[in-house]
Amino acid sequence: MINRDRLAETFMTLSSIDSVSRKEAKISDEIRKKLTPFADEILTDNAGEKAGSDTGNLIARIKGNRDVSSLMLNAHMDTVQPGVGVKPQFNNGVFTSDGTTILGADDKSAIAIILETLQILHENNLPYGPLEIVITICEEIGLLGAKNLDFKLLTAKYGFALDTADTECIVTRAPAANRFEFKVHGKDAHAGADPENGINAILLASQAISGLTLGRIDAETTCNIGVIEARGATNIVPNLVRIQGEVRSHDETKLENVTRKIVDAFENVVSDYRKEFETGELPRVEIDIESEFNRTFIPDDHPVVVLAQQAAENLDRQVITKKTGGGSDANVFFGKGIVTGVIGTGMKEIHSVRESIRIDDMEKTVRLLLEIIDVHSNGNASS
Repeated sequence: MINRDRLAETFMTLSSIDSVSRKEAKISDEIRKKLTPFADEILTDNAGEKAGSDTGNLIARIKGNRDVSSLMLNAHMDTVQPGVGVKPQFNNGVFTSDGTTILGADDKSAIAIILETLQILHENNLPYGPLEIVITICEEIGLLGAKNLDFKLLTAKYGFALDTADTECIVTRAPAANRFEFKVHGKDAHAGADPENGINAILLASQAISGLTLGRIDAETTCNIGVIEARGATNIVPNLVRIQGEVRSHDETKLENVTRKIVDAFENVVSDYRKEFETGELPRVEIDIESEFNRTFIPDDHPVVVLAQQAAENLDRQVITKKTGGGSDANVFFGKGIVTGVIGTGMKEIHSVRESIRIDDMEKTVRLLLEIIDVHSNGNASS
């Protein structure tokens, strides 16, 4: 039933349309056009206004022909840089870019797979229940599309996001994350003539960072500092430095404990300096902690897992549950009460100019998705 040439053509078309985060209007128009023959209703929400994009999330409702609960299918339409001027190549069953940009298999392979699945359901009059297709914007820059999605538009209580590599797994556990930013304020002075009158903000930030544990803290928890930024000149004692990073953990208590230790490290450094040198209000630190996303924890007996594993068994395949260190739209959906497992499309070396995907893996995911929808249409895994 799968039309391999059509699947390839759809993916090539989508990957040829530039859609870096906040510039998704053109790809959204193309997806809407391709959804129109199957959807009973297609909506664009106002998430773009909140996320700073030129369009919003696409939500397509398809009534189906079986009286079962709604099933959500999710992908995201935006890509990372370098993502302008993508020229997809297809050789020996493998899609790549021309080597100067990313390919966009993350996550346009998912969109192509969903579209091919819908086409097959439509042209073969197969059994399927109500489907809610949610294609988000700005996933790559903090899940902003999902975070600003109008969830009143959805009725599904569970579903699948197609946004990982492994076609033999379903991601059921993903960490929560906190993003942090510290601005350490010191005092400027001439670095050669009057350094004693300055307070070096970079030095203070470095002292705070030196006492931290970064990287993998334990099996459930990681911490990273990714940005240290200061502006000035070599002959000026720097009076401001900005530090950005994140903490992730599958254990929410550990997440908060590690975040607190980082905050304490910066607060103690500036406090100790003020006490030792009696400098008054300087140095000081501004602290901004933001919850990036909630954790995902799906029990093995949840309908999402049962559906995926039963469908795989019907295809003489195996789908195992998996824990990941990354976040996706699924984290946001889970936090809003829509339990969302993440399944793979086969994409490799994403976010690089070496990104690739095999048509065979995309076909494999279409088959799994068709079987999931068939099992769901029978009500075998409804909650």
